[in-house]
Amino acid sequence: MPNDPPYLPLPAGEIGLLTDLYELTMAQSYFAEGIHGEATFSLFVREYPPNRGYLVAAGVDDALDCLEALAFDGNSIDYLRSTGIFTADFLEYLRDFRFTGSARAMPEGTLFFAHEPVLEVTGPVIAAQLVETIVMNQVQYQTLLATKSARCVQAAQGRPIADFAARRTHGTEASLKMARTSYIAGFGATSNVLAARRYGIPPTGTMAHSYVTTFDAEIDAFRAYSRMFSDRSILLLDTYDTVNAAHSTVKVAREMESDGHRLTGVRLDSGDFDALSRQVRRILDDAGLDYVRIVASGGLDEYEIERLVTGGAPIDMFGVGTRVGVSADAPSCEIVYKMVSYGDRPVMKFSENKESLPGAKQVFRHYDAQGLMSADVIGLAAEDVPGAEPVLVQAMRDGRRIVPPSTIADARQRVADGLSRLPEPHRRLRDPFRYPVSTSDGLQQLESQIRGRLTAALTS
Repeated sequence: MPNDPPYLPLPAGEIGLLTDLYELTMAQSYFAEGIHGEATFSLFVREYPPNRGYLVAAGVDDALDCLEALAFDGNSIDYLRSTGIFTADFLEYLRDFRFTGSARAMPEGTLFFAHEPVLEVTGPVIAAQLVETIVMNQVQYQTLLATKSARCVQAAQGRPIADFAARRTHGTEASLKMARTSYIAGFGATSNVLAARRYGIPPTGTMAHSYVTTFDAEIDAFRAYSRMFSDRSILLLDTYDTVNAAHSTVKVAREMESDGHRLTGVRLDSGDFDALSRQVRRILDDAGLDYVRIVASGGLDEYEIERLVTGGAPIDMFGVGTRVGVSADAPSCEIVYKMVSYGDRPVMKFSENKESLPGAKQVFRHYDAQGLMSADVIGLAAEDVPGAEPVLVQAMRDGRRIVPPSTIADARQRVADGLSRLPEPHRRLRDPFRYPVSTSDGLQQLESQIRGRLTAALTS
């Protein structure tokens, strides 16, 4: 499969404005003071959202695409001028502004853990500072969705899952990101037709209750739909009475068989999925329709899927929407973008509960004899940790990507491989064990030195 094209969230000439105002006011001050030294910033998550024992890196490629395309077009410059905040010479500087720095990143779909840098950006301080908002915006939401979706895949224990979330996500762009990240996490299809075309994801869909109510009789709706889609019909059973609809389904399925076709499935969209799936399965099996699959949708997330699967509900496939598309139980995570060096000087923040680690860093991953992930070490970028695999890779140099974005297939495989190598206690849907992450001796020494120096300066 070819590399996914760079679908930017907005025109390249407006990306510079997708920032918080203080990024631009700081940039103007840097410009006026002649401060143009090289700075490095780390993007990381301080704490896990509830019940998460791991995170799936997603949106990293989109963030890098935004860095590469970053610009201020004429309309953007005119708007900034209209605010009366910015000087003419600074606006002229922005007119030709481009990101010229470098970036190291975890490849799309990599599993990572709290405090680990998923992305490090290095460049002239104005450039590295200005991109804070767009980088956080692209990575935080998609990481939440990819992680939530991966948990659903885990709960389904091999049963297919489809994304039905487009109508409930927070906007057009969010619906596309949901389809993409859920597919990376292991979903098999999406109902979002634009996302299916854009990302090469299999499209899927059934029918709505409005289709059924258009007909005078429910069975007439089933017959009409199965005539049109004789090789892919999934009939929606809960418009009126699910059990009665299942009996009508038997009649339609037998009519289809007589014409040389087979009904693909039925969908349950409300009610007690456990009890109803058992009743419907019994009706279908008693009629010799054991090949007809049962799909459940409506109000599902990893917790409900786990309950149904472990309880033995005869559901063959799940369609998930709202609760996953907005990551309902954890709609945000404490993702931050912090300066870790300026010039040749490592820097850090040590305000209470908001500390940052100094210096450009690398994440080193250890595996045990069985090939399972055993521990991570956050070290300095220049360090070497024997026997460990470095996770961050050089992704950009001189403002240009030096490795292509991951294909959606590669990112999907990376998630699957990572989850297969993460021990079960860290994958639990409730109260997972914390994966061991430590800091290297070199990083600890650097942190101690800087803390001591800053403390002495504050008390002198």
